[in-house]
Amino acid sequence: MEPVEEPPRSAARMKLVKTTASQTERASEVEPLLLEVADVVNTTLDLETTLRRVAELVRKVIDYEIFAILLLNEQRQELYVRFQVGYPPEVADRLRVKVGQGVTGRAAQTRQAVLVADAMQEDFYIEALPNVHSELAIPLIVKNRVIGVIDIEAREKGYFTEEHKRLLTLIASRMAVGIENARLHTRITRQARTLLLLNEIARELTSILNLDELLKRVAELLSRLIEYQMFSILLVDQTGEKLQHRFAQRFEERLHLKHDIPMGRGVVGYAAQAKEAVLVPDVAKSSRYIAVNPETRSELAVPLIYQEKVIGVLDLEHTRRGYFTEDHKRTLTTLAAQLAIAIENARLYEQIARQEQRLERDLALARELQFRLLPHSLPKMQHLEVEAKFVPARAIGGDLYDFVPYSLSRLGIAIGDVSGKGAPAAIYAALVSGILRSLAPIEPAPAEMLSAVNLSLAERRIAAQFVSIIYAVWDDERRTLLVANSGLPRPIHFHDGKIEFIEATGLPLGLFDEAEYDEFSFKAKPGDLFVFYSDGILDARNLRGQSFGPERVEAIVAGCATKSAHCVVNEIFKAVTEHAAGVDAFDDQTVVAIKVKDGPGKRK
Repeated sequence: MEPVEEPPRSAARMKLVKTTASQTERASEVEPLLLEVADVVNTTLDLETTLRRVAELVRKVIDYEIFAILLLNEQRQELYVRFQVGYPPEVADRLRVKVGQGVTGRAAQTRQAVLVADAMQEDFYIEALPNVHSELAIPLIVKNRVIGVIDIEAREKGYFTEEHKRLLTLIASRMAVGIENARLHTRITRQARTLLLLNEIARELTSILNLDELLKRVAELLSRLIEYQMFSILLVDQTGEKLQHRFAQRFEERLHLKHDIPMGRGVVGYAAQAKEAVLVPDVAKSSRYIAVNPETRSELAVPLIYQEKVIGVLDLEHTRRGYFTEDHKRTLTTLAAQLAIAIENARLYEQIARQEQRLERDLALARELQFRLLPHSLPKMQHLEVEAKFVPARAIGGDLYDFVPYSLSRLGIAIGDVSGKGAPAAIYAALVSGILRSLAPIEPAPAEMLSAVNLSLAERRIAAQFVSIIYAVWDDERRTLLVANSGLPRPIHFHDGKIEFIEATGLPLGLFDEAEYDEFSFKAKPGDLFVFYSDGILDARNLRGQSFGPERVEAIVAGCATKSAHCVVNEIFKAVTEHAAGVDAFDDQTVVAIKVKDGPGKRK
């Protein structure tokens, strides 16, 4: 029998035969390979290191020329290149693949590996690089959720085999966990770093009371959070109908833009009118975009809102499409809340500084400005009734109170007494109020809040100026109260038919660089009543020089204990007025009362 002559083999056929022949050998290498995979998963949480080592492991199985790890943007349902070998940088940065499209999109959609021997013959193939024929895409799946795709390509037809597919699927099933862990670690680390930086920025911003200096510093500090290329702050004009450029910077150079933008027009106008952040990945596709900078490709505009009123817009632009992300949007929204307070503080300071020269005729206006800094309404809580009142000794004063919403049905409660009287005390009170509000987004506990305010004031110490504050945090769901005090009179707690003074004391804020404060915790019950008040209540004197004193306050609280928080506040001020009749008030007077509800009821 004559031997049959074997036909010539193509290069691809030779490789396939070689691969098939070596399957037994590769099978013996699977176990050490999986050990290396486990080593990557268990020894690093750095995302860059993880992705690089994944690429190195894959190369041990397949000698690739073009490699990419694409991660999934779940909100947009598209894949983007997070790590690559063989792609021009501009292609990798721009490439976006919708789930279901192309080889990688199909792998993400079907949750199955996709092997293509000749991409040019497939109608669903997306050509990102020229002369590519073979492609192998493996989905990365964690807890039944696709987080990305490993993709390798070759210019040779039929380069990848079923054995490659099997081994890469095995690697991907284990590496997905490592990639997701590293991704989460990176995100958490970045968020923590961002929060710390936001806190640092907020502390610095509240110390700058010159508006132009403030906006310039904002531009500098913001670049530490987001690498923008164009930056603008527009403020609402006095009519409330248009936005005026107050500060603009382009490629680190200051610009003086004169044109105004009507409310509702353009990206910034819409952000101001709608009171919401606007993220535009591609301005060419946005009907709202007004072409001011021809280089702009993406834009992010966030309204500056102070006490539910839009005072301006913070606007960032970049020359890259899709540059700004949802993370950028969240970060800028947080910063915008703090910046709005700082801008209002700076504006208020400028106004008061000018008006102090003609204080005698402008005291009525100054009084109005101060009351605008106080809460416009009392908070509505399911299990808590809140009442508050402030009466300055002069046209303007240095007492303050505020209610700061926390998350999860919690409420921050502040009452403060600034040293001194009149305009200086009011300015200092405005500064303290701004610091409290700027720290509120990180939701500190009472003792932490007092320490943080003290640190901020110590950094900008003003001679003979300090403030005493009680800060409390009410948890409406758990009905708990945390209290810390820095020099105000001891609060009163009525419960179980008796009155107790809360032994919370502490040093006033702004006198010493470092101070620690005790924190008291209470598990409240329906009917429990807490009363906070400033020195002006106790020190109110009558014509015989007698102080109102804590005993009278205690008696009034006992008389109103079964009624309402409104009764307590109203009766205290009524009694103080009667006691001090004929004597000018010496000190500002403030009372805040909170009572735990025992069911629906009316004020008495």
